[in-house]
Amino acid sequence: MNKIKILTVLIFSLIFSYCDIPVNENKKAEVPNFEEDSAYNYIAKQVSFGPRVPNTDAHEKCAIFLEKKMQSFDAEVIIQKGFVTKYDGVKLEIKNIIAQFAPEKKERILLFTHWDSRFIADQCLDSNQVKVPIDGANDGASGVGVLMEIARIIGEHKPDIGVDIIFFDAEDQGEPSFLNKMNEKSWCLGTQYWCNNLHKKNYSAKYGISLDMVGSKNAKFAKEDNSRYFEGYLTKNIWKIGQELGYSEYFINELQKGILHDHVFVSQMGGIRSVLIVEYSSHNKNGFGDFWHTHNDNIDVIDKNTLKAVGQTVLTAIYRE
Repeated sequence: MNKIKILTVLIFSLIFSYCDIPVNENKKAEVPNFEEDSAYNYIAKQVSFGPRVPNTDAHEKCAIFLEKKMQSFDAEVIIQKGFVTKYDGVKLEIKNIIAQFAPEKKERILLFTHWDSRFIADQCLDSNQVKVPIDGANDGASGVGVLMEIARIIGEHKPDIGVDIIFFDAEDQGEPSFLNKMNEKSWCLGTQYWCNNLHKKNYSAKYGISLDMVGSKNAKFAKEDNSRYFEGYLTKNIWKIGQELGYSEYFINELQKGILHDHVFVSQMGGIRSVLIVEYSSHNKNGFGDFWHTHNDNIDVIDKNTLKAVGQTVLTAIYRE
């Protein structure tokens, strides 16, 4: 997850208007229970492989784990392989992991996150540790863990709508902050690759929901500015659901500046209006937790109560469709 803040003027090329996509917030549906212990275990398993940096053994082993696990949830899995170029010219072999539930259904929603972890600890105060890759328990693994648990549930309790879950690769391989170059397209490389090479011809979805950094203790989730621009009604509805479920201490009524993230590219390039649920810290200049892009982003920062709040909220939004 990168820290680059962008103004909504960046999305000048967006061709769709700020209109509502119907979300049946009043639908009475039986919503399965999100198991936070299960989500936590999926996060711990990812971290156990080591930093999931492209072109490494840990990255390859984790990819195999994610593919097999998603298949076990009764999903049709596509591994989209490709090569992207890092900001420094290095070629990265990437794998976007795409799980399709009820692929025959035309009406679909898209859930996504990134599964790679940061190759550098560019927010670390110890200069000797800056170039050491981080575990990325919260920044990377937490979003995957929540969506894996949602995938398990969807496999057992079929919703009324088709669901696609994508784990995008190479989101967190962008330029280090100390270079101060603000190369926005050096981030979200796997997402950009997918937008230019959709896994299905003319693929579309009703909307998208992106998760990142959704597992730390006492995390706060504010309404991110680009999400409100791309899909304001859905943003409002997700926060309303979270608060109705008793998670108002997590889904707070505050606004957050726009963040350059996967949902921007999916909305702009992929044509699927998407929102982002991401941790927000008003007391830090970067807007994220103290452990962001440091070696403190390890399994110790993950809190099951936060996983429950996010997972149950997203599940409720899905089963109300």
